[in-house]
Amino acid sequence: MTGNDGMVIVGAGDCGVRAAVALRDLGHVGPITLAGAERHHPYERPPLSKTTLDNSADPLPKYIVTPERLATADIRLCTSVTAEAIDRTRKLLRLDDGSVLAYRKLLLATGARPRPLPMAVGLARCVTLRTFDDALALRAHLRPGRRLAVVGGGFIGLELAAMAREAGVDVTVIEALPRILQRGVPPAIAAAIHARHMAAGVVIRCGHAITSMVENETGLHITLADGDMLMADIAVIGIGALPNTALAEAAGLTIDNGIAVDDCLTTSDPDILAAGDCCSFPLALYGGRRVRLESWRNAQEQGALAAGTMMGQHDAHRAVPWFWSDQYELGLQIAGLADEAVDVVRRDLGPDAFLLFHLAADGRLLAASGLGPGNTVARDIRLAEMLIARRAHPPRDALADPGVKLKSLVVAESPAARHLEGVVT
Repeated sequence: MTGNDGMVIVGAGDCGVRAAVALRDLGHVGPITLAGAERHHPYERPPLSKTTLDNSADPLPKYIVTPERLATADIRLCTSVTAEAIDRTRKLLRLDDGSVLAYRKLLLATGARPRPLPMAVGLARCVTLRTFDDALALRAHLRPGRRLAVVGGGFIGLELAAMAREAGVDVTVIEALPRILQRGVPPAIAAAIHARHMAAGVVIRCGHAITSMVENETGLHITLADGDMLMADIAVIGIGALPNTALAEAAGLTIDNGIAVDDCLTTSDPDILAAGDCCSFPLALYGGRRVRLESWRNAQEQGALAAGTMMGQHDAHRAVPWFWSDQYELGLQIAGLADEAVDVVRRDLGPDAFLLFHLAADGRLLAASGLGPGNTVARDIRLAEMLIARRAHPPRDALADPGVKLKSLVVAESPAARHLEGVVT
């Protein structure tokens, strides 16, 4: 048992590791313990649906920080352990290996788990992709001539489909909703990604529910609601994720689409925080609505923010949500939340690249989406992110015109420029 000046973090993913390192950087001199359920040293998850599946490369995890960095910072890492219970009165955390950790502040960075498809539970040919071990197991199936079914047309499923197709695998994507990326991107971007997958030979079946899945020695038999039957050697179930809240719920913490936290990431217990995929928080930039974000950058940002709160700082979450995905040679980036937008402005950057700006009824820029080869849209999305953070109302015609540099709109929205405009007028 550690002393009660210790900082304890449950979850050794991006969020938890970033928080641990930030605590040391902020000057915490007491014990820091990082507890993770996996056997591996903490690694990044985005490569799991990309380079980890590439059979031409060595299957090595990409570490978040090196073992030497944790050792130098005197951060204790416990792997292959699961947190079983929190004693909030005595400020103790019990692990399944029998050990007990005393904490001054406790951070829950427990992440999320794949949403199960009931009919697929227990089938050996139905798998999920969430961990490095999952990727290693799936990697062995990605060989020319193999048949892969991807259930769910979201980011991870489509990234996997692209990698598998490039490996010569026959791929079918099954999506129950009318189009792929229904919840993630606007129709124009979804259509472009759909077309790129079709050009690569991926079969995409949208608007088709699955009625049964049966496996035998010949493969997996998937029957759709319209009566069609598909055959696959293996199916990856990618229909979303559920926040890991059981530990927090058993401890009596408030749950609301994840572990509910305030804008400093504090739970209903002032000595317990939650961050990353497992928590929901109020986002001031969008009227204080409570959101839960599953993204690599959010995990990093909230890990740093949680560390500050644990050290007594009171910085509120102000970051603009940001997402990215790679599909073949195409890079997709999204800044902000577009679901409340009523108007979309398109800016064409070339034959294969474009931006979409999502505006509120009063003309405020709520979000921006972009698609193009490589990092074509990265700079413009970053500039759009600045406009979103400033609650800007850029001219609609300027957004549509590729001849108007977005940087000029950012400069025009600076406090100094607005002050000057007021003086001139």
